[in-house]
Amino acid sequence: MTAAVVTTRRERTGWYFYDWAMSAFSTTVITVFLGPFLTSVTEVAAGCELGADTCDATVSPLGFPIAPGSFYPYLVSLSVLLTVFVLPVTGAIADRSRHKKTMLAGTAFLGAGATIAMAFVTGDRYLLGGALFVIGNVALGASVVVYNSFLPQLGGPDERDRISSRGWALGYLGGGLLLALNLVALTVFENPDDPRSTLDIARWCIVSAGVWWALFTLVPLIWLTERPSAEAAADRGGRGVLTDGFVQLGHTIRQMRAYPLTLFFLAAFLVYNDGIQTVISLASQYGTEELRLGQSTLIITILIVQFLAFGGALLLGRVAAVIGAWKTVLASLALWTFVILGAFWLPAEAPVPFMVLGACIGLVMGGSQALSRSLFSQLIPAGKEGEYYGFYEISDKGTSWLGPLLFGLVFQLTSSYRIGLISLLVFFVAGFALLLFVPVRRAIVAAGNTPPKLI
Repeated sequence: MTAAVVTTRRERTGWYFYDWAMSAFSTTVITVFLGPFLTSVTEVAAGCELGADTCDATVSPLGFPIAPGSFYPYLVSLSVLLTVFVLPVTGAIADRSRHKKTMLAGTAFLGAGATIAMAFVTGDRYLLGGALFVIGNVALGASVVVYNSFLPQLGGPDERDRISSRGWALGYLGGGLLLALNLVALTVFENPDDPRSTLDIARWCIVSAGVWWALFTLVPLIWLTERPSAEAAADRGGRGVLTDGFVQLGHTIRQMRAYPLTLFFLAAFLVYNDGIQTVISLASQYGTEELRLGQSTLIITILIVQFLAFGGALLLGRVAAVIGAWKTVLASLALWTFVILGAFWLPAEAPVPFMVLGACIGLVMGGSQALSRSLFSQLIPAGKEGEYYGFYEISDKGTSWLGPLLFGLVFQLTSSYRIGLISLLVFFVAGFALLLFVPVRRAIVAAGNTPPKLI
């Protein structure tokens, strides 16, 4: 059963601050600027006029014609296909390493560096922008695997919902603060008559997220305590930690069949969170291309989302303390279906309804993700946190792939962002149904852990 955990407030605060640091990438880059920015750069490469309402030309990065509007969703899917291989190995190495903070530093600074290098994505350099995004997104996922593996070491079964919710809440606050600063920059420096000025400002806002990410990563690197697991102390038979990580991953994959209920929960999460992450990553592209809203409107809406998500994460954390995390997540998924339906019927060129919908997203987004993370921590066998979170992270923090792929294919076939959006309902409905049938308390006991009082 789960052993008692003793940590300091300083250590937990250090852990919270990595959410503050890397949420700048999730918010400023993925949610707001990169989709429209990279789509515009791709349209320039296709020979379309910058700022034109339509672009019927295509680009051919690998000899296949791709519509500029589909390039970014396809990139998201590509980055996630890579994470399928990278993240589980990262988790296995983290479990076998005595220096998880070093791994956190390496993955975080790689992602931040790729983001800062977006300063060189000018003119028609859409391939450079795509490559840097893939590196940054994969590095983000790898860093979050290491980051999440600290969670079971920071609190007992009845504390993790609160700890996870506070981390998510602080992340939304940090991401929202940087985005607010970028809104000021956009308002002050944008020239509405010159689309290139908006493109230039967007590029530097993306760069600012990389600087923010790198700077605040120093806090957890200083305040977190290394807590090597029994796996890290085990005899490797002369193998290095990298080689042993691959070997151990193979063992874990074979052993996962002994925890079918944990895998059942993981499958449910991968389905419904793929829908959540797709909505987050493609929201700005939908608002720009389909609803014809300006960057200022999009950023204000995302700010509303961020700051309400700060309160929403804490609020749903309190709800979970009353009814349990599993029931709270189920309720949030029901609300997500109404969000998608509302977004489908939004009128074009109408900022207020878009902002109202953003407020609804903010209230349910943070809690559904934070509680899913803490709930999963209860289902992981001791000493396997990194490996299991490696699989978990395949559909977290912007690394969804089925949703963007479906969205991109539907847009390719219909040229309609609205139809692409409504197709995402399948992830929320199927995810809700799968999660509903997970016997969570039995799954926690089967993993060798002590269940919290409420589930």
